Amino acid sequence: MSFVSTLRQWDEAVACVEQRDPASALRIFLNIEEKSSKIYFNIGCLYLNNSELDEAEKAFDRSIGKDEHLAAAFFQRGITFYKKERFEESLLDFQQAFKQLRGNQLIDYKPLGLRYKLYACEVLHNIGLVQAQLGKWEKAQENLLTALNLKADAKFSHIDQALDAILKQKLFPLVEIRAGLLFKPNKHYVAELEKRDYLGKAKVVSSVVPADEFSGFAPLQPQVDNVPSTPKVPEVLRVFEGEPHTVLYEFYPETKEELAVLPGNIVFVLQKGADNWASVVFNEKRGLVPYNFLVPLDVVTMTSKPMQIEPLNENDDIPAPPRRAPPSRPVGTEGLKTVNAETNNIRDFSGCIVKVHFRFTIAVRIAHGQSYGVILQTISAKLKLPASTLTLCYVKEGVDERVHLEDSEMEAVWSSVKDNRLVLWCSMTEGKRVPHEKVVALYSYASSTPEDLDFQQGNIITVLSKVNDEWLEGQCNGKTGIFPSSFVKALNGDQQCD
Repeated sequence: MSFVSTLRQWDEAVACVEQRDPASALRIFLNIEEKSSKIYFNIGCLYLNNSELDEAEKAFDRSIGKDEHLAAAFFQRGITFYKKERFEESLLDFQQAFKQLRGNQLIDYKPLGLRYKLYACEVLHNIGLVQAQLGKWEKAQENLLTALNLKADAKFSHIDQALDAILKQKLFPLVEIRAGLLFKPNKHYVAELEKRDYLGKAKVVSSVVPADEFSGFAPLQPQVDNVPSTPKVPEVLRVFEGEPHTVLYEFYPETKEELAVLPGNIVFVLQKGADNWASVVFNEKRGLVPYNFLVPLDVVTMTSKPMQIEPLNENDDIPAPPRRAPPSRPVGTEGLKTVNAETNNIRDFSGCIVKVHFRFTIAVRIAHGQSYGVILQTISAKLKLPASTLTLCYVKEGVDERVHLEDSEMEAVWSSVKDNRLVLWCSMTEGKRVPHEKVVALYSYASSTPEDLDFQQGNIITVLSKVNDEWLEGQCNGKTGIFPSSFVKALNGDQQCD
């Protein structure tokens, strides 16, 4: 069977599933002669949704045989073994799916045709459930705590519920892929299945025969004499917005209004302010750059005329190098590279750029040689989280695992800095649990980071844990996050929850 036939049947089967006809889709999938790993995965999902567990197991076996790195197939086969109460085999498959994630928080299968994201926290959720079925409650609790640290969104509240159930030695629901989600063929390949008429129908453009509508091929006809030639439209150079300038020095932005440029870049100046800062366009981005970092560029001379260098006369005086005073920096732009007006040298006040991997990635600028306490307080202020709850790690040369950052390691940390770049990893330590405590909001609170909890004055909040004396973790209106303890007070017994 050709690839075109396989592609056509695959697309037809997916269309049947979208029309809620899984039986026809399964029949079409089974009729495909050369089945790929994705097609076997689709067959297994259809059998699993129809509770035909033995056939689903065989299909997922073949899918894994075709692609041993398909984590979604291991995940689905683990669900199949769980429903067959073969918990040992289910645990092995879930662990193999987690291994295929290779330390990532998720795998997005959308580029491969499956609109699904396999999250590491949900794989660990199922691992904990299988271990609970096997009576390994402590290991189940460990995996769920790891899943709690890996969750990146409030939509994973079922992980918190699972952890509460484990503490009471109770089971909880299994996480499954939604029914109807299948691998789809590449839409560009499917579009090429339709026949296209690239030549089209012939049309008479010019003829000496009046009302000539002949659309086929014919012998050459007499040509008209003295036909006036159409004048050629002169080529027009594209006109860019603004005046072109060449960048002389490298510039690092400090605020979101500024723009990063490198020596040799060509930018277009839209406006030059009185403070000697220029508003420019570069790579379809607009921002501020010091005007004394730029020099005007003659586009017409570059495109139409070769550069001519006049010979230097011995009697001519060599002009002195330009001395331009640096512009006054806007608010929030201190610490960047500037040009000394007297020596014309670039001085670097930027320090070291530290990239911090948390639940999301941030970047801060820290001077070389700072202590561990300064680094921790800087990152704490950036994340708006208490420093006492944060732990920092870094990759030490010659050590496979990440090393916890502390004062004794600072000399090795700063010696490992290359090109003013340092990479750290940050994790948050869970506070003491305060279950079933409810508080009422005295004021409205709007979140400033993804970890914050939004609420309005008068809302009832369930306290999940105490981070420290100033911050609490709680749940309100189906969302989970942290909030200041000074914004709430203890709930009286006569008040009712939302």
